[in-house]
Amino acid sequence: MWILIVSEVLVFGAALTAFLSVRALDPALFAASQGMLDRTAGALNTVVLITSGFCAAMAARAAQGARIGLTRLWLGAAAALGIVFLLVKAREYADKAARGIDIDTDAFFTLYYLITGFHALHVVAGLAILGVLAARPTPANVETGTQFWHMVDLVWVLIFPVIYLLR
Repeated sequence: MWILIVSEVLVFGAALTAFLSVRALDPALFAASQGMLDRTAGALNTVVLITSGFCAAMAARAAQGARIGLTRLWLGAAAALGIVFLLVKAREYADKAARGIDIDTDAFFTLYYLITGFHALHVVAGLAILGVLAARPTPANVETGTQFWHMVDLVWVLIFPVIYLLR
């Protein structure tokens, strides 16, 4: 799992480095495009994923104590918040689509959709992992699976300021 996590963090790090490099070439375009983002939705998603990470940590703690019901409850809460994240992101995408903003709009939005879309796919994969953990909530499984979920949280905590806030 650690090899997967490190490789994924490196991929997202490279993507964010590319984003910052292209931004340096056309700061005016990036500032104008960034102004079209919903910072409130991005901030809400940050709180949602951090809270979800807390729930995953509590699931791992409950699993260590062999409290299967409580472990499943915390895993369910983490997954529910992951779904909330995806719903907020889908609303963001739908809002942009309604305004005619898509992956071909400009360099900013090409990178925005690639990075946030790739992250959303990781959230979906994490939800599948959380489902497997709920079915087989051994301490080792829960510890390993929630490590992936924490990576998803960490990556978003890097994506949010770089894409939504950095001027």
